[in-house]
Amino acid sequence: MTHLTHFNKLGEAHMVNVGAKDETHRIAVAAGRIHMQSATLERILQGDHRKGDVLGVARIAGIMAAKRTADLVPLCHPLPLTRIELEFTPAPELPAVKCKATVETHGRTGVEMEALSAVQIALLTIYDMCKAVDRGMSIEAVCLLEKLGGKSGHWRRSDRTADP
Repeated sequence: MTHLTHFNKLGEAHMVNVGAKDETHRIAVAAGRIHMQSATLERILQGDHRKGDVLGVARIAGIMAAKRTADLVPLCHPLPLTRIELEFTPAPELPAVKCKATVETHGRTGVEMEALSAVQIALLTIYDMCKAVDRGMSIEAVCLLEKLGGKSGHWRRSDRTADP
């Protein structure tokens, strides 16, 4: 593809017409991480955070974000999602929490934005729940790892490890 699809011939933003596309099984996987102090990570893992189960709340927030992506990103199509899965992996050596989101649908357009939204909002939720004890947290390396389905087929990130 050599042009930006969200602009018409006059350079005006528009929603891409996907009506003529075939419905296919589509999957997107995105990931990212939030760096924090070791003590903050320890509180999250021990479950003794005053606000409750940080990763449980972040998982629900990520699911909600994927479902509401079309409300947040102006030119996204609303999609009937068939699966949203979020995985959190503690990385004490960094220290950080890694997040990976897998989103699926059967439709005419991909779910990359939904997977990326899920990761961003899940990590923002961790920040929100822990900011009282660690305002220096940073969200990093949010990226699409893989997408399957549609006319462009299978794409996998090759310039980074599959575990940001």
